[in-house]
Amino acid sequence: MVELKQVGKLLSELDYSEIDARDEQIRSTIANRTGAGNDFLGWTNYVSNLAEEEVTRLVNCANRLRKNYDCLVVVGIGGSYLGARAAIEALNGLFPSDPFKIYFLGNTLSSNYTYQILEQLRGKRFAINVISKSGTTTEPAIAFRLLKQMLEEEFGHEYLKDAIVATTDRAKGALKQEADHEGYEQFVIPDDIGGRYSVITPVGLLPIACSGVNIKAFLEGVKQAEIDYSPKKSYKENLAYKYGATRYLLYKNKHLPVEMFVSYELQYAMINEWLKQLFAESEGKDKKGLLPDSVTFTTDLHSVGQFIQDGSPILFETIINTKLPQYDITIHTDKENLDGLNYLADKKLSYVNQKAFEGTLKAHTEDGNTFANIITIEKMDAANLGNLFYFFMQATAYSAYLLDINPFNQPGVEIYKKNMFFLLGKPGSKK
Repeated sequence: MVELKQVGKLLSELDYSEIDARDEQIRSTIANRTGAGNDFLGWTNYVSNLAEEEVTRLVNCANRLRKNYDCLVVVGIGGSYLGARAAIEALNGLFPSDPFKIYFLGNTLSSNYTYQILEQLRGKRFAINVISKSGTTTEPAIAFRLLKQMLEEEFGHEYLKDAIVATTDRAKGALKQEADHEGYEQFVIPDDIGGRYSVITPVGLLPIACSGVNIKAFLEGVKQAEIDYSPKKSYKENLAYKYGATRYLLYKNKHLPVEMFVSYELQYAMINEWLKQLFAESEGKDKKGLLPDSVTFTTDLHSVGQFIQDGSPILFETIINTKLPQYDITIHTDKENLDGLNYLADKKLSYVNQKAFEGTLKAHTEDGNTFANIITIEKMDAANLGNLFYFFMQATAYSAYLLDINPFNQPGVEIYKKNMFFLLGKPGSKK
């Protein structure tokens, strides 16, 4: 379970009377699935209803891929890859010693990035986990075609059958049709769970398992979160809803339009990217919603930190904090002490990082006037991360319904596709 601490001069000024009046109705909307987009609330109890046989099949598939191939390419965009990548990097670090590498493709149309990934794969016996509801989303569809062509040229068409795993629709779509025809192993994207909420489904679970992470522990963390952040609990007891209510009040009543997600670990950067999608795509509609941004301290204290401290008062911070580091380093005495660091001799680097966090928090919330939500977990492990992901998903639903918007659609995303398809000359496309 996460801990939530809220710090800043604005805390005493926040009036929760609107939340008191609406809390029961919002919680009922989530629990009974009666609000806008209610057919996409399947994530709320997905894990507690997930069959053990399906978990075993996911683990067995991951073990097969790790045993028989050099590496895995995860093909997907948005929610089809962000959650998995965030989990893998947060848990395994940016430079894991595991010889089984995981690459991500289909998340961009950049020819530079795509070329470099393909060059990394050349000569390797790689497997593919292609993740797409339809199979026709432009970015992953192009990447999948390129990867299949590479494998066919080097190993022949028969290689594809065992090397490709499709995570797709239960019954329809181009990818489903191809997977059935070619005999790929398949996992289902649930009909009632949208992409940015899908990290707790096979969309995220299979790549995470392939990275060597214990997905059973991850799922246990989510199961506990279903209890911790249940709609049965009011926002005064439910930390996810308390956080969701607070960010809503800071936006609506204190006119702070930006939420800055903060971490003190470089390997948590993709968690911030997942959060940016989760909140921006869920709330950024009907000319409403906070703009999510992110920084990694202490790195960004030497750039954006100046703005946060002294710039336009347009933001509040949400800090992801862990009590225990995964690894640590001791700073030793230097005889010459030319750098003047001997006062840190025998201190752990994590201790220095923690004091940087405490000092920055004081500077921003006391000397400055920035409000901060501090979301703390004991350590970054699979169970805690599963709990944390679900915490944010419940917070998103709660704060979006407070805004009176549908948290589960993304109408604005379709506009760029329409324009792009017309410019590319796609058959049937219109201005």
